[in-house]
Amino acid sequence: MLQREQLVSTHRLHGAELRVFTTVAQEPARGVIFAVHGFRGDHHGLARIVDHLENYTVIVPDLPGFGASTSMASMEHDVDGYAQLLDALADELKLDASIHLLGHSFGSIVAAKLATVRPFASLLLLNPISEPALDSSQALLAKITSAYYAACAKLPASIAEPLLRSSLFSDAMSFVMTKSKDPQIRRYVREQHRWYFGGFHSRSTLAQAYRASISSTVGHYSPGITLPTLMIGGMQDELGTPQTQEALRQSFARAQLVMLEQVGHLIHYEKAPETAREIDAFLRSLRSLPSGS
Repeated sequence: MLQREQLVSTHRLHGAELRVFTTVAQEPARGVIFAVHGFRGDHHGLARIVDHLENYTVIVPDLPGFGASTSMASMEHDVDGYAQLLDALADELKLDASIHLLGHSFGSIVAAKLATVRPFASLLLLNPISEPALDSSQALLAKITSAYYAACAKLPASIAEPLLRSSLFSDAMSFVMTKSKDPQIRRYVREQHRWYFGGFHSRSTLAQAYRASISSTVGHYSPGITLPTLMIGGMQDELGTPQTQEALRQSFARAQLVMLEQVGHLIHYEKAPETAREIDAFLRSLRSLPSGS
């Protein structure tokens, strides 16, 4: 796989210093994708998918409060706040209606909201949140996690920060969510979570974003979206069963659903090549490109 050029830019919006990572397409270039990563992650979480989308320029900002981006000063770190900021960023980057919008996990909710206020060529949702976390099969885990974040918000920073950035917490999450039996993939997921899930800017930002991640779904916005939409889910996803994903698909005006086998909520890590192929095939179908072009 050829090494592609990556550009890094910094933007100051809504009191945040926003870092944006743009991986340039190799020829023949087929389009531009504006991507939104998931909760507690940053642009690294989508890196494997970006690597396999060789013919697309992919723009991935670190959301405010995560990775290399600082928190916003003037608005809440929730779905509406993130969507407003990304809308302003798209204006600054001069992204027009030919751009494709992608969101993974919590980013799928933010992307769906953004798609209701700004024109795009298509909407690509990876592990879209199709049911409220507190109503899902993982309701107990969501309640425990919520209590964990609430307690850490009240503890002294000297105690709370190490707890929130603990590798034990990220390792437990990796163990629960990884479905692959391949030791190399399991090690990769564990390392990714260890390296990047502690990269939040502040406890308050983390708490705000977590509340937002369990309080809404893509379904809050899908009835107002008329874009051609591709949904890619995992058959073993605790945060979106095949049944709720199909119900979500039906709530869109124009959506296709692909469910990948032997994977759950981490298709961006465990099934990156397959996910990229589905995205490329979908975008090619929109342009009616011949397979060899």
